[in-house]
Amino acid sequence: MTGGAYTQMPEVQAADYVIIGSGSAGSVVASRLSENGKHSVLVLEYGGSDIGPFIQMPAALSYPMNMRRYSWGFNTEPEPHLNGRSLATPRGMVIGGSSSINGMVYVRGHARDFDHWANEGAKGWSYADVLPYFKRAENAHGGEAGWRGNNGPMHITRGPRTNPLFKAFIDAGAEAGFEVTDDYNGSKQEGFGAMEQTVWKGRRWSVANAYLKPALKRENLAIMRCLARRILFDGKRAIGVEIQRGDRIEKVRANKEVILAASSINSPKLLMVSGIGPKAELQKHGIEVLADRPGVGQNLQDHLELYVQQKCIQPITLYSKLNLFSKAMIGAEWLFFKTGLGASNQFESAGFVRSKAGVEYPDIQFHFLPVAMRYDGKVAAKSHGFQAHVGPMRSKSRGMITLNSADPREAPKIQFNYMSDPQDWRDFRHCIRLTREIFAQKAFDPFRGDEISPGVNVRSDAALDAFIAEHVESAYHPCGTLKMGDASNINSVVDPECKVIGVENLRVVDTSIFPQITNGNLNGPAIMVAEKASDHILGKEPLPKSNQQAWINPNWQTSDR
Repeated sequence: MTGGAYTQMPEVQAADYVIIGSGSAGSVVASRLSENGKHSVLVLEYGGSDIGPFIQMPAALSYPMNMRRYSWGFNTEPEPHLNGRSLATPRGMVIGGSSSINGMVYVRGHARDFDHWANEGAKGWSYADVLPYFKRAENAHGGEAGWRGNNGPMHITRGPRTNPLFKAFIDAGAEAGFEVTDDYNGSKQEGFGAMEQTVWKGRRWSVANAYLKPALKRENLAIMRCLARRILFDGKRAIGVEIQRGDRIEKVRANKEVILAASSINSPKLLMVSGIGPKAELQKHGIEVLADRPGVGQNLQDHLELYVQQKCIQPITLYSKLNLFSKAMIGAEWLFFKTGLGASNQFESAGFVRSKAGVEYPDIQFHFLPVAMRYDGKVAAKSHGFQAHVGPMRSKSRGMITLNSADPREAPKIQFNYMSDPQDWRDFRHCIRLTREIFAQKAFDPFRGDEISPGVNVRSDAALDAFIAEHVESAYHPCGTLKMGDASNINSVVDPECKVIGVENLRVVDTSIFPQITNGNLNGPAIMVAEKASDHILGKEPLPKSNQQAWINPNWQTSDR
């Protein structure tokens, strides 16, 4: 596939750098590449505006991820280990990408995650290398001195934690013998503590608000609404992008590089329809093979989670706010003052713990919520309640993204192979039992009623497994499908400078390049990756390495707490 085949297409625009996607990575790269004024930058985005209360109001987070207007609306293939269920896989289709529809939880990940990346072949991506980029992105309001950034575009805040249940959760973790941490994004991730959120002055602080909109005031940065159909090549050199607007197919030229930042679902799809991927997969769909990269679309990872829900005997939960009148009052206060319950995502307490002795760093995450309801806002329990979302962080299960057809307008096939590793079942049973142990602590005595879910009778391994298969949900953290690693490794797709191996002038910058999923939510690491990749693209010296050492529990070899 060469550039020559497309000479009939009208060229509508040219820029030094053409970025596909305005999400958590794309917006950051657009801002950084246009900063010095020397380069023209064009962002291609299929989605529309992020203006409106559903996106900007933090408490309304369950709406945008379920609205076809803002999400690609992907679903998995039937998952063989989950009773053939097809799970929702929302990805942002809007300015700001998934940072405009996510839960606004900010987690960097654990230091060891990034050391593992470096050991896997992503040289220069150890914790010492990436910590300075986390700091560069952040404007943290609170957190551990010396470990956080204070001048970056991303405002990181903490909810007010006025509901006594938030404190009860942290206290219960301590009573169960676990650590407490003042800042899980500082030196010590392990423990129970306040959860951080990408919320600023009562509004969702997406990458669109933090990076892209301020940068769009520059004359050398523009955004174009279109569908990116495929990457255009002259020989092996990327020279632009074929786009579609309405029923017109056009061409955008990249004078220097094309940067793919379209998500761990769409980025592998775009590479494959452009001729880069596993040879057999491309040939199956009649696509000419430009570069045979077997790793494209492989290594798909995610976090799964369950809700453990408990009735609350005091009428202090958000249940009393789910009626239309209360919602209207909350909405009005938020609209006029950006304060009140509408100004928080309600995830204000967290926990990161280790599942057993011999596990060096946390492999279980808790999100605590002072209401019993699903993430999508559906099926609220018919009573006052509270819940912990809990799930293992490092499943060995791997899935893949493949094509349905060569048509770039068609969604790809998504198969996570969730729970395909036997250890996943043991880990999830432990997560449920551990959450029950925490809810049974003295701190919850004034609040605790009956267990709503899984339910008091769901005790045996078999009963728990049946519950898990039917109720486990994605935490919406897909990644890994264009693995970064050593260029000599056949399964690597991008090298440690994010360049696609086997072609020229093409990079990938998004969560698809993660060699292994990080601990916790992925928005923070996606922003960090884009900060660091921007320096690689501009040919800058990387920021000086950090010599700060993360805390590791001295008892890790002998105890889980």
